[in-house]
Amino acid sequence: MSPARLRVSCLLLATLATLTYLVGGGVVWQAAGVIALLLYLITLKGQLTRMAKGLLCAAGVLSLLALWHSPTPGQLLFEASGRFAFFATFVVALSMLRLPAYRSRLVRRCGQSMLLQSPSRRYPILSLGSALFGIILNIGVLNLFAAMIEKSNTLSAAQGRAWVQQARQRRMMLALLRGFSLAPLISPMGIGVAVVLSSLPQVTWLQLAPYILGAAGLIFMAGWAVDYVTGPHPPASKGYVPPSLRPLAQFCVLLIGIVALVFSIAWLLDLRLPIAALLGAPTGALLWLAWQRRRLGYGGLPAAMTAVHRQLPWLLSPSANEIVVLGAAGYLGHLCVGLVDTQQLAPLLAVLGPLGAFNAVLAMLMVVGLAQIGVNPIVTVTLLVGLLPTLGIEGLTPALIGASLMVGWALALMSSPMTASMLILSRFTRVPATRIGYRWNGRFLITVIPLLALWFGWSPF
Repeated sequence: MSPARLRVSCLLLATLATLTYLVGGGVVWQAAGVIALLLYLITLKGQLTRMAKGLLCAAGVLSLLALWHSPTPGQLLFEASGRFAFFATFVVALSMLRLPAYRSRLVRRCGQSMLLQSPSRRYPILSLGSALFGIILNIGVLNLFAAMIEKSNTLSAAQGRAWVQQARQRRMMLALLRGFSLAPLISPMGIGVAVVLSSLPQVTWLQLAPYILGAAGLIFMAGWAVDYVTGPHPPASKGYVPPSLRPLAQFCVLLIGIVALVFSIAWLLDLRLPIAALLGAPTGALLWLAWQRRRLGYGGLPAAMTAVHRQLPWLLSPSANEIVVLGAAGYLGHLCVGLVDTQQLAPLLAVLGPLGAFNAVLAMLMVVGLAQIGVNPIVTVTLLVGLLPTLGIEGLTPALIGASLMVGWALALMSSPMTASMLILSRFTRVPATRIGYRWNGRFLITVIPLLALWFGWSPF
């Protein structure tokens, strides 16, 4: 067995055992998932980035601290390991949707249709489209659409005007980045929702929805307005007819079907939404693959299962760092909450208490600020979503905490030059990430952050 196949086998064992525990219970299954996950981490030697290694080291140090200070260290460490396994399972489940998406002609037709729109329509359509595709492709949407943008944005397409070519590149890349960053907000099966709802069991997605969808609307409209004001607005080619948006409408129907499947599973099996997503995403991916192969007989299911078996190492091997970063952040967050004595936070409560709901704005800004110095938003959100509810601040509801942290996460993806999304765009555009984050996006951030502060500080909900 090849090393890649061995890694994937350990990861799948951890996923299946954890999923069985989450749906049916049984501490034996949770233990099996944790053991398989540990074996998977051992096989990753030499495969991890500096950030992933740093988080694993921090997890090790905090584990030793838990053994020293916690009255029940075994239980605390076991529960934290279960959190690690849950997030690993979530990454695997959502990654399954990439298999049919990367092979889909519909996805490429949608990309071409969005990019070839007239300048006045291109920003809203490309931003909304990249948000929708980000739900399924995750960060893969940046690689796919950024390559298509660079291929289509030629000097000849700009009629020999270099300034038009540069302006198109800036406007389309920003629309792509801002739209992708909205995906964790608008998707009920996104990683942001999973982090928040798994840490706040008393909160449902329907309670988060008014806050996060309203914030997403503000971000979208502010981005569109800034794009229009900053321009430029070169005259459109005479007689040019933009392509039909029918492929995008077809993709929306497909996406609605997958989301409806997840909600149906949650309702029929009486499961929390993140757990239902763990079942719905692979099921939807398998049905989509079967539809693509329906002419091969038996509804395409045998061919779809064969494709999954063959392509899993290719699909999951690049996800190792994502799994470790997200899982280790969940592990650290659970340990921190378990080790912190809320009575020792009394001085902090005396400062934050009078601020009430405005603490949600501070939490949002903390996620954004720490991301600028390289602290991954996953880590900050996981820690704060576990600690803030324990303070019991009047007016600061769990739903408001979760929503503000998710919005801070989205803003961090749009601004920090150290995030993977910004580095991908920098590679395609050959423009420094700091210039994209602060120069290209500066006016937008100056506009949208005060609007979001008002939204959370004086929200009608």
